Amino acid sequence: MGHKISNKATAAGLVIALGIVFGDIGTSPLYVFNAICNGRAITENLIIGSLSCIIWTLTLQTTIKYVLLTLKADNKGEGGIFSLFALVRRHGRWAVFPAIVGGAALLADGMITPPISVISAVEGLQNIKALGHINDWTIVIIGLAIITILFFFQQFGTSNIGKLFGPVMIIWFGMLAVLGMLHLKDDLNILRAFNPYYAIKLLTKYPAGFWILGSVFLCTTGAEALYSDLGHVGRGNIRVSWIFVKACLLLNYLGQGAWLLTQRHMYTGGSHTWSADLRNPFYELVPHFFLIPAILIATFAAIIASQALISGSFTLISEAIKLNLWPKMKIVFPTVERGQTFIPGINLLLFLGCVGITLIFRKSANMDAAYGLAITVCMIMTSCLFAYYMFTRRIPIAAIVAYLLVFLAIETSFLFANVVKFEHGGYVTVIMGSMLFLVMFIWFKSRRVKNRYVEFVRLEDYVPIIQELSNDRTIPKYSTHLVYLTSANNPKEIEHKIIFSILYRKPKRADIYWFVHVDVLDDPYTMEYTVHTIIPNEIIRVEFRLGFRIDHRVQMMFRKVVEDMVRNKEVNIVSRYESLSRNGVMGDFRFIVMEKFLSRDNDLPLWERIMMRGYFILKRFSLSEERGFGLDSSDVTLEKYPIVVSTPTEYKLKRIEA
Repeated sequence: MGHKISNKATAAGLVIALGIVFGDIGTSPLYVFNAICNGRAITENLIIGSLSCIIWTLTLQTTIKYVLLTLKADNKGEGGIFSLFALVRRHGRWAVFPAIVGGAALLADGMITPPISVISAVEGLQNIKALGHINDWTIVIIGLAIITILFFFQQFGTSNIGKLFGPVMIIWFGMLAVLGMLHLKDDLNILRAFNPYYAIKLLTKYPAGFWILGSVFLCTTGAEALYSDLGHVGRGNIRVSWIFVKACLLLNYLGQGAWLLTQRHMYTGGSHTWSADLRNPFYELVPHFFLIPAILIATFAAIIASQALISGSFTLISEAIKLNLWPKMKIVFPTVERGQTFIPGINLLLFLGCVGITLIFRKSANMDAAYGLAITVCMIMTSCLFAYYMFTRRIPIAAIVAYLLVFLAIETSFLFANVVKFEHGGYVTVIMGSMLFLVMFIWFKSRRVKNRYVEFVRLEDYVPIIQELSNDRTIPKYSTHLVYLTSANNPKEIEHKIIFSILYRKPKRADIYWFVHVDVLDDPYTMEYTVHTIIPNEIIRVEFRLGFRIDHRVQMMFRKVVEDMVRNKEVNIVSRYESLSRNGVMGDFRFIVMEKFLSRDNDLPLWERIMMRGYFILKRFSLSEERGFGLDSSDVTLEKYPIVVSTPTEYKLKRIEA
């Protein structure tokens, strides 16, 4: 289909990668060192040790795990935790659990990245003395205004403004590098941070040094986005542009560290500790005359970082819907560009989450406490799925064990270090992530329970009676073409409820009966179909084989299939009414959509009863079946039928004489 992105690096691809992929990780210098130093005395051990942790986190976690290893697990060019799940799900059912946990954590993270990035950038206004004292609520109002505008314009797509993302991020990363180099000479001892000895020394000898990892982790929170955006720019562009991005990030961190070492005499401990509310090492690097341009560039970079995560959330949910891990929602395509989707429900959810977090925490220093806990969980889940992916590709067990030992050790260390954030605000993302996980888990498990009791029958057993019904002129014709959506994977089977609808509920006479099946594949962009002609011009089955990123516009696709079949003279769709047939008028098509409800006649175990109740609560808020499959409501008849899951024991009624 031509969807696959080339893995070769190109000049245009590198610019696009800078604009799309590195927004989150690229804005981390705004708050990482501020979080590390907050409430602590500035010492050589703290600054050089924490910078050493940053350098080796970016090297081990971001460069080796994601850029070099995880990017290899591309699903026909696509990346992300659900694409990885699609690669391995047929090998093990358990893979759905880490996929759901990781997806929920990533979505929860999408609610905090915009506030922390935007507020961190806007707080730079407090460094401009000419503006006088700017209080926290002024910063909050400005931040909320930017966030509101950002979410409002999602519905129009980013095809035009998106072209500016790459150049703006080039300016941003260039500014990071220049500011860092200007202050590198403040204290050249900072170069010792490249020695991992100082990282180990900080973690083992500095008082409560291990817990500093919770703040260090903020430097790599955007690493998961590298993998999620693989399909937009390709592996080669990400890998080459990362060399430039990492160099700029390290130069800025080194510059901040060198400047902080010059402040040791001011922050010696006791009442003289660094306060993240009063100063930010990032803005201290900026010359006074360049402060306003720097704040503007930082704000634009924060907006781009937020945009990338919002777009990623839309893609994440779109994939989850196709993989039956999330309720159906309205998906809009604001532009014709690949990957441009807009989901109004998720946009509103993210917007309310961002506004809530901004109002609750108000300062970026407070948001640091909530940031990182959810994304750590997502990274651990990605490690588990990638290890299983390596196993399915017959990578030597020793290499898989080594991978798990190294990266699970790193990530569980970050997780434990972030656990301390729970009581300081981390509970917010944990609650949000848990709620999102619950939605996915209930939707997945309840469908499993429901599908377990779907009754299939042999289609060939009912073909003769359907033919008789079609030719029985004593029964009024329901439609020329009657189309049913079937979940039967076997073309020789059909759901009993469909047979019941055709023959028993109200006999539906039609000239041609169509059974349409949609099979969601593990490949992202496959668009294929097969036709099984059971009885020529009477009973036909059409099976669509669609990738998990393809929108299910079934009516449009079905129309194309019928046109192809007419062109190949496989079917005659002209109306069978004599007057219409003489004039070549096409027959009408009617889609029958069956809406399910839970029958009262059930004897479910408590756990399954809770799952099914949760499923039908979610169903009320999800897209209807006809809209979910892209059907025109004027061509649809809705029928309700009960799901009798596990029929209760028979009542022993005794008849007595009246």
